Amino acid sequence: MADAIRFLHLYDWRGDTISKDLRVNEGIRAREVRVVDTNGVQLGIMSVREALNIAAERGLDLVEVAPNARPPVCRIMDYGKHRYEQSKRDKAAKKKQKIVNVKEIRMSPKIDEHDFEVKLRAADRFLKSGDKVKVAVRFRGREIVHADLAKTKLDNLAAQLKDIAIVERPPKLEGRQMIAVLAPRSDGQKTEKKKAEEVDLEN
Repeated sequence: MADAIRFLHLYDWRGDTISKDLRVNEGIRAREVRVVDTNGVQLGIMSVREALNIAAERGLDLVEVAPNARPPVCRIMDYGKHRYEQSKRDKAAKKKQKIVNVKEIRMSPKIDEHDFEVKLRAADRFLKSGDKVKVAVRFRGREIVHADLAKTKLDNLAAQLKDIAIVERPPKLEGRQMIAVLAPRSDGQKTEKKKAEEVDLEN
C-alpha cells in the first residue's frame, strides 16, 4: 500500500465514522502524528516513520483517521480486514434497503361502482406489497367540469384505504387530470381502529 492514497470509510479513534479520503501507510504526509493502537489506547505523538515502524512490527497498517486534527490522528489497524468488514456492512445495509415502486391506477370521474371496487382492490394489493399508489383521474372533453366529482372519488378511495395507507399527496388538478398519491402506513402510523383490532386479536 506504499506511495498511495487510499479512499475508505473508517472509524476514528473514538469509534465514530468520520470521513472518506483517508491516507494509509506511506501515503500519510504529516511529519508527526498522534498514534492510537488497535484497542484505542493512545501511544502518544511521534514521527510518521516511528509510527510506521510500530505498525510494521505488529504486521498492521497505519491509517490516518483524523487528518484535520493537530497533529493528525493515526490508528494502527488491519486495513485489509477493515475493508473486508466494511464491504460486508455495506452489502448488508444495501440488502435491507427496500425499493419502493410507484404503481399507477387510472380511472374516469364517472367510474361506476363495480369498476371503482376493482381499482380499490388493486390499490389495496399494491399498498400491502409495500408500493406507493398514484391514482389519476383523467378528464376527456368537457368532463373537466366534474373536477369536484373526481376529488370525491379520490377522497373516497383514500378513506377506504386509511387503515393501510396515508395520503402522501392530496388530490391536485394537473392539466386534464387530477392526481393523488397514497403511501403504505408504517407500523408507527397505524390507525386507532387497526391498533384496536390487533389488541382484540391478542386477547
